[in-house]
Amino acid sequence: MTQRELFLRHVAQTSPSPMAFEIAKAEGCLLYDVNGKEYIDLIGGISVANVGHRHPKVIEAIQKQLDAYLHVMVYGEFIESPQVQYAKLLTEHLPASLNSVYFTNSGAEAVEGAMKLAKRVTGGIQIIAFNKSYHGSTQGALSVIGDEYWRNAFRPLLPDVLHLEFNSLESLKEITEQTACVIAETVQAEAGIIVPSKEWMQALRKKCTETGTLLILDEIQAGFGRTGKVHPDASGLWGFEHFDIVPDILLLGKALGGGMPLGAFIADKKMMNAFTENPVLGHITTFGGHPVCCAAGMAAMKVLLGGRNSVPSDNDRNGVPVSIIDSVAAKEKLFHSLLLHPKIRTIRSFGLWMAVEFDSFETNKKIIDACIANGVLTDWFLFAPDCLRISPPLVIGEEEIRKACKIITNACEA
Repeated sequence: MTQRELFLRHVAQTSPSPMAFEIAKAEGCLLYDVNGKEYIDLIGGISVANVGHRHPKVIEAIQKQLDAYLHVMVYGEFIESPQVQYAKLLTEHLPASLNSVYFTNSGAEAVEGAMKLAKRVTGGIQIIAFNKSYHGSTQGALSVIGDEYWRNAFRPLLPDVLHLEFNSLESLKEITEQTACVIAETVQAEAGIIVPSKEWMQALRKKCTETGTLLILDEIQAGFGRTGKVHPDASGLWGFEHFDIVPDILLLGKALGGGMPLGAFIADKKMMNAFTENPVLGHITTFGGHPVCCAAGMAAMKVLLGGRNSVPSDNDRNGVPVSIIDSVAAKEKLFHSLLLHPKIRTIRSFGLWMAVEFDSFETNKKIIDACIANGVLTDWFLFAPDCLRISPPLVIGEEEIRKACKIITNACEA
């Protein structure tokens, strides 16, 4: 049997028609299938490969940790250097109140842990989320997903969950002293890159503070340079920097592991201590914060903070190297300047994170299929099926951007 036949027979499927690409190699922003065909990757594993596929520094860190040890004990019991050093690096680039890291296996698990922590700390019973939000597929995360199509098939879910309109000042009146937490994407991803106003984000922060409600910001897709720098003093790593607010709990995943599976929720140490007693082991995981994943993620974060893009010619400004995060704004602007066609209704973007809107899903699907056939890998959004996704590795170069945009506009024309 072929690999494709074995895949369809033995690997659990999540849709009736999976993409079923058989990838043989990935490097930087390029993918290669088993027939040697090259694809420019505009998905990046859904915002995972921010430093590119198989960045040499990430591979080096993985190999080094493989020579030391793999899993040795459940999370939080042994002092494992990759966990400790990565937690230190993360907190050094976060506000002072976000000083304690709980590593998980995935973003959805980070959502679960954060909701438990909020209920434990506040004693509140209500959780508030937003329509068209996406936070994962486990039962707790599914309870706060912002679409009844996905929730309904698996009810009953968590009780006392209220969904409000995102970016609506009027909706904030629903937050009360009974609300344990509000969970929101800093920028709504699967809704098609919906950016809230700064006024609304600051009002949300103020309302949560007034009612004793914990604000959980989901930056599982938005984090690690995806949104670019807002000003020179900002790290450029986090979306919330654009809104001048600080969450009580920050959720990370996707790019956190540098291509390895890793998630995290980060809060103040005083809050996180709620998991240590009454009951002891209030939250526990076997493989969360796996040492190889933490080593890989730490290497990737260091590349983002100080490393150069893997395409130097695209990132030398007058002979001065430009960091990956610093290059995001110029690349976003280049995409906008090249994606010009009457079929494109609008482009919503926030850094190298874009939703190209067409008149319908049918049009979008035809264009996506044509792009894939011609060597550009892209897809659509869960809650915005009429929008084409652009979330490439942040190391994508000008040559690849120009080529990808040409293929997209040609597909529009065809």
